[in-house]
Amino acid sequence: GTLNGEQKQLVTSIKESSDRLLSITGELLNMTQIETGKLKLIPKVTKPIELIDYAVKATQVLAERFCCFVEVDYPEKISKLFVDNEKIAWVITNLLSNAIHYSPENSRVIIGVVRQAHQLEIYVQDFGKGIDPRYHQSIFDRYFRVPGTKVQGSGLGLAISKDFVEAHGGTIRVESEVGKGSRFTISFPIR
Repeated sequence: GTLNGEQKQLVTSIKESSDRLLSITGELLNMTQIETGKLKLIPKVTKPIELIDYAVKATQVLAERFCCFVEVDYPEKISKLFVDNEKIAWVITNLLSNAIHYSPENSRVIIGVVRQAHQLEIYVQDFGKGIDPRYHQSIFDRYFRVPGTKVQGSGLGLAISKDFVEAHGGTIRVESEVGKGSRFTISFPIR
């Protein structure tokens, strides 16, 4: 039959909990692959916009729930990448999801691509509370959570992202200032 208000809330809570559990399980499986040296990359030539589109679609419901506008900054001409689509799409989705979670309601997040010399950079910029500079390196450590963080998570997403990016010969970095937001950038050499 139809659900009353309390039942709807309980169903929503159960779904969110199961989604969180599924996400953590996936992160642990990814971490296991990395730790055991069984991380297999299946790279292919990829347009960066395909990876960005995937991440935007994957986080669309989250963005709507947080009333967050995701803006895509994509140049007319940009080099292609030679990466494992699944792994790098996962990284970009993780960065975009984090940006949405840490942004105030009714704000915007920018996801884009730029070329810097012999590097192609994909970035996610938010205008949230930012990260204290003393934590800029630690956030990429397994299980690390910035003290006082209210957003739920396992502390594995950025560590896995770093491993996936570095497995491609790339780098990941953050530029952030408290009160002004954060910009996460993944860089790959252009072949």
